[in-house]
Amino acid sequence: MSTQFEKLEHNMVKLTVEVPAEMFEKAVNAVYNRQKKKITVPGFRKGHAPLQLIEKLYGTGVFFEDAANDLINQTYYEESESTGLEFVSRPVFDVTQIEKGKPFIYTAEVAVRPEVKLGEYRGIEVSRQETLVSDDEVNEEIRKEQEKNARLVEVEGRAVENGDTVTLDYSGMTDGVKFDGGTAENQTLVIGSGSFIPGFEEQLIGMNAGETKDITVTFPEDYHSADLAGKEAVFTCTIHKIQTKELPELNDEFAQDVSEFDTLDEYKKSVMDKLTERKAREAKTAKENEAVDKLIESSEMDIPEAMIDSQVTTMYQDYARQLQSQGIPIDTYLQYMGSDEVKLREQMRPQALKQIQTRLVLEEVAKDAHLETTDLRLEEELDKIATQYKMELDKLKESMGEYEKEQMKKDIAVQEAISLIVDTAKEV
Repeated sequence: MSTQFEKLEHNMVKLTVEVPAEMFEKAVNAVYNRQKKKITVPGFRKGHAPLQLIEKLYGTGVFFEDAANDLINQTYYEESESTGLEFVSRPVFDVTQIEKGKPFIYTAEVAVRPEVKLGEYRGIEVSRQETLVSDDEVNEEIRKEQEKNARLVEVEGRAVENGDTVTLDYSGMTDGVKFDGGTAENQTLVIGSGSFIPGFEEQLIGMNAGETKDITVTFPEDYHSADLAGKEAVFTCTIHKIQTKELPELNDEFAQDVSEFDTLDEYKKSVMDKLTERKAREAKTAKENEAVDKLIESSEMDIPEAMIDSQVTTMYQDYARQLQSQGIPIDTYLQYMGSDEVKLREQMRPQALKQIQTRLVLEEVAKDAHLETTDLRLEEELDKIATQYKMELDKLKESMGEYEKEQMKKDIAVQEAISLIVDTAKEV
């Protein structure tokens, strides 16, 4: 067996693999032995018709396609490793010769890892991040907690105001005819929430409990129901009840209800501490992102389209699995969103490119700065994971192959590269 490779443009290569005729013949025979029990030939018991007769009846190449697939699966990865190149995309195969008695020849076009001409990664200038927490921010966080613990109380003697919760009946018509989904009884609606068609909630303001009123609205042009999009509708609305939020009083009792603290002062301090910690994390992330973005801008790399395609495929499959875990098939999701697989993949391409660029420059920094992950460092990381998931460390290590461990080492080195970049960055 022989393999040749040819460099193409934009970090693509073409491998040409030639499989000896004897090996191809064995592959054809293997397919024949697998499939002969499914083939019926008059005059022979099922599964006993000779290969030559089946080829005469159905053509010489009856088993060629499956034999070719078997050989490609058997030979490609071994032959590709022999080149010493690092491939970073799914190969595109093409059979160039497949004939009885002749060598089987196929090609594979695949992307190779791009070389990175690294920019200066020490002393990158990044924006100074604000990490101080103001009293107003603390008060706003506490107000949100008040909102969560608010109760609705019925109001009397006044009309509907913005922010009220109303209970109403409504019945909608277009062109004098009721439409599906346009009628409801005892519906709860928060005025100003934007839950209903634009203009609907605003026209309820000023109505009193027990009052009935016709409201005219126009459905948006991009409304999800094509039958109603852009149409004018009249809703007859009757308000039954008006309620408003009553916030709990800010005191020690409130602090005890919403936290583990006994006093309001202790609770406020804990809110301040949590906000300070959150701001510090956000500042760190913003600093990392800005520094890496600037390093990408100052570095040079020619990313093959096939590499981006492979990353998009990985992202699409991960997203589909995530949706499926929530009981939502991706086809159903795409239909609901008025999209399709092609559009979603295209939307993912910029993020895919950014992920590739980020990984390439960080791995190059790790290499340039000699940030090698020791077995001891790997052990420490595995111990953290085992503790997090309440597993025994030895069992976790046993469940991982050498490839997974090497990938973890690379991931740790990448994190250390980020730390190096950020630690040496200059805030301006």
